[in-house]
Amino acid sequence: MDISTEQIDSTTVVRMSGNLDTNTSGPAHEKLDALIEQGNTHLLVNLRQVAFVSSAGLRILLATAKRLNGTEGSLKISNLNETVNEVFEISGFNSILNVFTTEEDALNDG
Repeated sequence: MDISTEQIDSTTVVRMSGNLDTNTSGPAHEKLDALIEQGNTHLLVNLRQVAFVSSAGLRILLATAKRLNGTEGSLKISNLNETVNEVFEISGFNSILNVFTTEEDALNDG
């Protein structure tokens, strides 16, 4: 799993690539937690390059969203491919989390 970040206005864009599963969710969670601890309260996770998300990956996204809600921050998710989108739909996460078709849509949504 590779993770890169970019600051765009008040939003920290987190771009992940690879699989977000049991093996990679720990380091991904640590990276997201570190960003929050550094004062980044508006995160956008772009999953364009993520081929698969397991329940472990979903858990870290939910935990991050809950932590940010406690700081009046926000978590947005964008660019789900067909496979990842199906996981989000089946699990109901597309209605729990703020999911956007593109990074641009998420950035332009207040």
